[in-house]
Amino acid sequence: MDLADLSKKQKILKTLERNGTKNVVFTDCLKQRDENIKELVPMVMEIIERQSRFNRDENTDFCLMVIGVPNVGKSSLINSLRRTNLKKGRASRVGGEPGITKAVLTKIQVCERPIIYLLDTPGVLPPKIESVETGMKLALCGTILDYLVGEDIIADYLLYSLNRLGKFSYVEKYGLQEPTDNIQHVLKHIAVKLGKSQRVKAITGVGNITVTMPNYTAAAYHFIRSFRKGELGQVMLD
Repeated sequence: MDLADLSKKQKILKTLERNGTKNVVFTDCLKQRDENIKELVPMVMEIIERQSRFNRDENTDFCLMVIGVPNVGKSSLINSLRRTNLKKGRASRVGGEPGITKAVLTKIQVCERPIIYLLDTPGVLPPKIESVETGMKLALCGTILDYLVGEDIIADYLLYSLNRLGKFSYVEKYGLQEPTDNIQHVLKHIAVKLGKSQRVKAITGVGNITVTMPNYTAAAYHFIRSFRKGELGQVMLD
């Protein structure tokens, strides 16, 4: 919710419903207080009560599992529920890259009435990603480790996506004259603006010399991180 373009909220809901996903709540689990989080427990209880449950009449507590793609915010959701319902702090490790949660953790209590425990789980992806474009979107959102795809390739796809969607905030942020499709041009501006440079050896006619060049990898890394933090505006890739 903190990163998505919610001007298309109804369209998102209709698309999800067409794909069989209902009971959607938009949350921002990084906020200390998010009113929408309060809707979750009543909604979950209503869904549970609608289902036939075997031999559970005598049990008044519930143990649920949180699942999703890597780096989507599962641990943040659990911590947010604890803050909201129990007024307690963080119980699950979080981070801005996939793979922080490496195993199903001990059940974590997130509610007192009723008693609800959640199991944090490692992120899961389909064994085969359906297309290159889907893979690039997943990589851009940080669900795949950056080095497996390449920061320069992800940055190039980000620039393409921003231009396609008419999101040109990067122009002002990095001091460009106008929007461009040239990723090298953008990364050079970012590197110069941030003072990111590297010394490399060059072979010339008079021997080897050391020259200072813009650090394109560091610039690409910064460009991608800015997108993921919402500094390039609220964007929806689909």
